[in-house]
Amino acid sequence: MIEAVIFDLDDTLLWDQKSVKEAFVATCKLAQDKYGVDPGELEDAVRNEARELYASYETYEFTKMIGINPFEGLWGNFLDDNDNFRKMKNIVPTYRKEAWTRGLKAVGIDDSMFGTVLAERFPVERQKVPFVYEESFRVLDQLKGKYKLVLLTNGSPDLQNTKLDITPELVPYFDHIIISGAFGRGKPDPTIFEHVVDELGIDKEQAIMVGDNLMTDILGASRIGMKSVWINRENKERNDVIPTYEIKHLEELFSILSSLNK
Repeated sequence: MIEAVIFDLDDTLLWDQKSVKEAFVATCKLAQDKYGVDPGELEDAVRNEARELYASYETYEFTKMIGINPFEGLWGNFLDDNDNFRKMKNIVPTYRKEAWTRGLKAVGIDDSMFGTVLAERFPVERQKVPFVYEESFRVLDQLKGKYKLVLLTNGSPDLQNTKLDITPELVPYFDHIIISGAFGRGKPDPTIFEHVVDELGIDKEQAIMVGDNLMTDILGASRIGMKSVWINRENKERNDVIPTYEIKHLEELFSILSSLNK
């Protein structure tokens, strides 16, 4: 019998990729208005510069372990009580300015003052657009009360809680919210999955993990022998990590749960 459903947050319930995309569109439009640059080209350039810069910092291995991507660094503040997060907090102001200034330079605009303007604008725009998949609330409404619900998310507690603060309707559905940065290790590390099961007081066979990322959500669940559901909305190619189930829409969960609980 399945007693608990564990959900990933970003790009499973929250449509984070769309929120980031819309923040880039709005911020790059300022550069289009001022300099006539192609906003899509600027976005690509800033994303490339951000990835490169992000990987150059001493915090990179920590951010990979906890599961914080370069674009979260462009808007997160990392006000967390941990030495690595304190380092990140000190790095991000420069990181943001550099990413945007270098991105501008890559499309032919040498203006570090304007790079700073864009760096400060992006976090504002990202907070304005907290997209949630339209089926998320319908699914949670039907599961609440029938199952223990857990939110298991990689990232900085400060940043993940900011995402939850700007989508406050999500929080009441969950019996437990576990954030990798507070636990100390991120998905796919098996210890965070074992921690969830311990918190719930159930066996791993009584829980199922639902997430969009094969290399974190699905791999981590499989490492402790927990069933998993890969939500693959974009027809991504499967790699050698095999989920127990694959779905395109969250509402397909219901038939999986009812078949497991027969």
